[in-house]
This record gives sequence, C-alpha cells and structure tokens, in this order.
Amino acid sequence: MLKSRIITAIILLFLLLLALFALPSFWWAMLVVAMVMQGAFEWSRLSGLKGWKARFYWVATLLLMLWLLWADAGIAETQRAYLHLAVYAVSAFLWLLVVPAWLMSGWKIKQPLLMKLTGWAVLIPTGLAMLDLREADPSPWILLFVMGLVWVADSAAYFAGRRFGRNKLAPSISPGKTWEGVAGALLGVSVYVVLIGSLTAYFVDRGILLTVLLPISWCWVMLAVIGDLFESAIKRQAGMKDSGALLPGHGGLLDRIDALTPTLPLAAMVLLLQRLS
Repeated sequence: MLKSRIITAIILLFLLLLALFALPSFWWAMLVVAMVMQGAFEWSRLSGLKGWKARFYWVATLLLMLWLLWADAGIAETQRAYLHLAVYAVSAFLWLLVVPAWLMSGWKIKQPLLMKLTGWAVLIPTGLAMLDLREADPSPWILLFVMGLVWVADSAAYFAGRRFGRNKLAPSISPGKTWEGVAGALLGVSVYVVLIGSLTAYFVDRGILLTVLLPISWCWVMLAVIGDLFESAIKRQAGMKDSGALLPGHGGLLDRIDALTPTLPLAAMVLLLQRLS
C-alpha cells in the first residue's frame, strides 16, 4: 500500500510540474476545468446523486467554470478582481465558519440541494485559485509554494502520526489522524518555510519576515487539517472509504486535494486583497 502510494505520488508530482511549467494558460485552464469536473463526479457519488440528477450536477458545474472563464475574458481588470473576490469570500465563509461548526456538531446533511451547493463552494473556488495563483508573480512559483506547503504538511503528518501517534485528533471522523501528526505537520512546514525563505529573496524583497510568515504557514496547516477532516466526514456520512478509485494507493481526486480546497482559495484571496489595498 505504501509503495503504491509513493509511486503514484511521484508520477503525479512529475505530471503536475510538467503541466505547471510547460502548459500555455489556455491548456492549463482546460486541465483545471477537467480536475473540477472529476471532483464534481466524485462529490456527486458522495452526495448520493444518481442518474439524471448526477448528470445535471456535472453539467451545471461545467457551465459554472466555463462562465467564470468567459466572464474573465469580457470584463475590466478591476471588475475581474471583485468577481474573484466574491468567489473566494464564499470559500472563506465555508471554511472559516461553516465547516468548523459542522465538524464540531457532527452535522449530517440530508438535503441534496445543500450538498450540491457545498460541493460548488468547495470545488469552484479551488479551480479559480489554481488559475489565479499560477498567474501571480512570480508565475508559477506562488502556486507551487502553497501546494508544496500543503504536501509537506500532509507527508509530515502521515509519517509523524505513524511513528508517534497516540492521541486521536477526531476519532469519530477519522480515527487515523492524531495530534502528534498535526505537530509533525507544523514542524515539517516550519522547516519548509525557513528553507524557502533562506534560499529565495521573494519574501525579503516584499518585506515579509519569517516571524510573520511562519505563523501564517501554521494557520494554513490548520486549514489543511480542516479540509482533510471535512472530506473524511463527508465520506463517513456516505459510507465510503475513498472518494473514488482514480489514483492507485490514494483513492479519488478529492482524497488528494482535500487539504488544498481550503488553502488555495484563501491564499488567492489574501494575494488579491493585498493587490487591491
């Protein structure tokens, strides 16, 4: 299982880096749309949607993403910024307010419409953030930095939890996750940020000190944990171990991007607010 997981992760990383650095903007956008559609397919399964209801959800998701791309091409830069800010505000509301209360209360959604809306609030901002962060200066390093932070946190949490895990983080949601794993994630991300800060001048040139960057990175680790727990709660509600079987050793796409769904949109939102200020 671990061997299959590592092999799949290496292949995925290679393909992602190739796409990230080599694809023109149009084809990167099409790849992001395809990823959102795969996420919608898996979310519809987790939501119990079948037949025409599932197909309607896929088509509606596709139209939402294409409408965003079309709107971007036809409006002024300032209007575009505020449109994206509105999308990210929905994501921030979901991850900072709704999901924490959801997890603490053990809420189980029975209304299909609410599950559809939640899926869009998870997937659409994530797709948009993958487009925006790739174009942020210096492109595409900002997107890679944020994704790398989440990958480091996930890997460090996995190995620290296996080696030292004793105290369960949320046993009713995901019995395998531990507080020791969270501590490992925080430590791993701290090393990652210090290394990036030492090897590049990006943050220094913008007056961002490590004493500021480190606490921010820890907040993003906690967001990643929330995203991971939320998907686990949705899978548990649906009675499924994985969101799909797309990736050997990893399950579905949502199983791989669950920690990115809260972190990428909020990172894009912070950069956008900084640009507008």
